[in-house]
Amino acid sequence: MQQDHVLIAGGGIGGLVLALTLHQIGVRCTVFESVRELKPLGVGINLQPNAVRELEDLGIGEAALDAVGLPAREWALVGLNGKDIYAEPRGKEAGYRWHQYAVHRGRFHMMLYNTVLERLGPDSVRLGCKVRGYRKEADGSVTALVERADGTSEELGGKLLIGADGIHSAIRAQMHPDQPPIHWGGTIMWRGTARGVPIRSGSSFVGLGTSRHRVVLYPISHPDADGLADINWIAEQTFDASHDWTNSGWFRPVELSEFAHEFEGFVYGWLDLPALLAKSDLAYENPMIDRDPLPTWVDGPVLLIGDAAHPMYPTGSNGASQAIIDARVLGRIMTQQGVSAASFAAFDAELCAPIGAVAMRNRGAGPFGLLNMVDERCGGQFDNIDAVIPADERAAFMLAYQKAAGFAKEQLNTAPPTIPAGAQVAGEMAA
Repeated sequence: MQQDHVLIAGGGIGGLVLALTLHQIGVRCTVFESVRELKPLGVGINLQPNAVRELEDLGIGEAALDAVGLPAREWALVGLNGKDIYAEPRGKEAGYRWHQYAVHRGRFHMMLYNTVLERLGPDSVRLGCKVRGYRKEADGSVTALVERADGTSEELGGKLLIGADGIHSAIRAQMHPDQPPIHWGGTIMWRGTARGVPIRSGSSFVGLGTSRHRVVLYPISHPDADGLADINWIAEQTFDASHDWTNSGWFRPVELSEFAHEFEGFVYGWLDLPALLAKSDLAYENPMIDRDPLPTWVDGPVLLIGDAAHPMYPTGSNGASQAIIDARVLGRIMTQQGVSAASFAAFDAELCAPIGAVAMRNRGAGPFGLLNMVDERCGGQFDNIDAVIPADERAAFMLAYQKAAGFAKEQLNTAPPTIPAGAQVAGEMAA
């Protein structure tokens, strides 16, 4: 491994978009991913318009995204009584220059992976290789300590190392050995997909229920000739502090009988949730977890991005989007300041504190905080939501979140490209 390579630990969404970004600006890199074989695992995620803009600037346009999902037209919160609390159009339907996409995470991930291999070459992603730690060298470079799936290990030198290795990041653990343990806020999520008829606009993200007991629904495929689509569902229940969440694995397969009875009352003229859940082939259980914000994501030639830097509750639907933004902002800074520890320091100064604050907003329920407000003001029962939370107050609440997360419409529509067309890295590392 040549010393002028950038090493990327983790081949998830953030790591792969970073690899594509570095290739775009002329930086050589290699991705190390711990699994031996990438498969289209997972369920649905949302890509906000700010992330879709960045993907388009990478040459991943609507045709590619339509193959793994579909544009979202509406975002809505509905009370347990079946009445609307808040609804707004999304993406181009709302006047953005870009869609918001609801995609199957696994299919989107595989599309990114195949794009990296096509553009950077078959050796650009090394599977079955986990970066267990790092060593900073006297010349300012870094050595990655890599463990292979067969149990052997190697040391690989690089100019810089970027930890995109998720919430259980080994690089984060070395950088911040005294970090607090993973934080659980009391909520367990059960997730899956089922074939069904999309509700409302036909491509609506709907949060239904209360702050402690709710379900999220949205389609992640275009409807077929019979009008059926893959419906992503997330059923959530909040427990008291005595509940042992450590028995909940990350994407642990579970039987519907373990939790479906908690949602038997979610039956309306426009939705029969128990019937939809019963059509699911598989269900997975996840605790809703994150980590406390860090004071810095940098240790000299080593940087954290994505969930390794700022794991978030999914309440804002912007965890994957922020990982994409991380990669693009880092690319922009490198075109200005070169492939150097100085670029890492500038990235940290720009994003660490504000994105840590977004993560805390999500821990506080993010945009779903409106459900908390309804519970506090009327116990979740209302005839006219305007009498509980005036329309202006609801709109202001949502706009504040969108601004903090970087996808407020006017702010985004008028912003210049993060990386100007044709921009290349500053300094001697241009390919």
